[in-house]
Amino acid sequence: MGGLRLLAVALTCCWWPQGSQGKTLRGSFSSTAAQDAQGQLIGHFEFHGDHALLCVRINNIAVAVGKEAKLYLFQAQEWLKLQQSSHGYSCSEKLSKAQLTMTMNQTEHNLTVSQIPSPQTWHVFYADKYTCQDDKENSQVEDIPFEMVLLNPDAEGNPFDHFSAGESGLHEFFFLLVLVYFVIACIYAQSLWQAIKKGGPMHMILKVLTTALLLQAGSALANYIHFSSYSKDGIGVPFMGSLAEFFDIASQIQMLYLLLSLCMGWTIVRMKKSQSRPLQWDSTPASTGIAVFIVMTQSVLLLWEQFEDTSHHSYHSHHNLAGILLIVLRICLALSLGCGLYQIITVERSTLKREFYITFAKGCILWFLCHPVLACISVIFSDYQRDKVITIGVILCQSVSMVILYRLFLSHSLYWEVSSLSSVTLPLTISSGHKSRPHF
Repeated sequence: MGGLRLLAVALTCCWWPQGSQGKTLRGSFSSTAAQDAQGQLIGHFEFHGDHALLCVRINNIAVAVGKEAKLYLFQAQEWLKLQQSSHGYSCSEKLSKAQLTMTMNQTEHNLTVSQIPSPQTWHVFYADKYTCQDDKENSQVEDIPFEMVLLNPDAEGNPFDHFSAGESGLHEFFFLLVLVYFVIACIYAQSLWQAIKKGGPMHMILKVLTTALLLQAGSALANYIHFSSYSKDGIGVPFMGSLAEFFDIASQIQMLYLLLSLCMGWTIVRMKKSQSRPLQWDSTPASTGIAVFIVMTQSVLLLWEQFEDTSHHSYHSHHNLAGILLIVLRICLALSLGCGLYQIITVERSTLKREFYITFAKGCILWFLCHPVLACISVIFSDYQRDKVITIGVILCQSVSMVILYRLFLSHSLYWEVSSLSSVTLPLTISSGHKSRPHF
């Protein structure tokens, strides 16, 4: 299983997709690209307030004037209506319906986007006099290098905020999260390290759980560094954004590994052990096969989803197939675990063991179900709020889940009692004993 986790992490590291470049955009206005797509899509941004600003800088003014270069801004909903319309608008008719237009005939252009009643996504397109022509030979002209800065008004109403409406508040959230991790580390790091060094029945669990916690803390720190830089230049540190997502995926794999190990009888076994060796790794080909399949499935789905959506957020709105399959997988794991634990709790007479199973179920079900539940709840929010609701909600819920599991496994007497004396283990158990049978 350790080799499996290393393989999954290696795949994640080697095939990590590059993220977007933030809201300071650099590139070239291309007549060929504009003609091929009836308008070259430059980017999109969620403007809000009355004094949002789009600033464009170009160097080759003569070429821009000769091509009659223009920028067209469409509200996302209006652009979608144009694309889905049955009227069959021509290229020029579509461009004429832009909410805002900017003619580029100077080195620097500033366009104020005002009177926005609620935050909306705007698409920015480039087009020129060749865009709607059929003759592609005329469009083989020099491209125009540009730098575009998209800004929202800050608290004082000045257009200095690089964050879109959907990203506002994340910088402050990750700062507070890193601060909480730092304070907790100062208070509990020494005692936790002593508990891990001491060994005992909870040794392996604490090691894996602590590794997952460190990965989550690393993800929060990388996100904070990225957003701190992003707040100044609109670009940030894309590598740190990708590193944050890598740490989060590695943490998800670690936690799945831990919960599967517990549920499948590798650390809590059904067979009675002696008091001197109450815990042993007890994997069988069947249990190993199930664990390998589930962990690899989640790893592939996580990587697939990241390739589909390269924005720097660890949690997404699940608009693609990979995201939907991830939700289904988590729901299935939570239901299997919950059903098995319910059967055990209903027949368990020991109050101590019932308390252990109930607490363990709370931690695991919260970990698996928080993401699907928040993805469903986010539907009632506006489009620009959904990613924030999912991102902040999942991080907080999974942090609570980790606290529950830490308190459970650091309660030495309770865990020792269940792991060493119980003849009935958690669900999905497949033990190597001949008289054992799986519980689902």
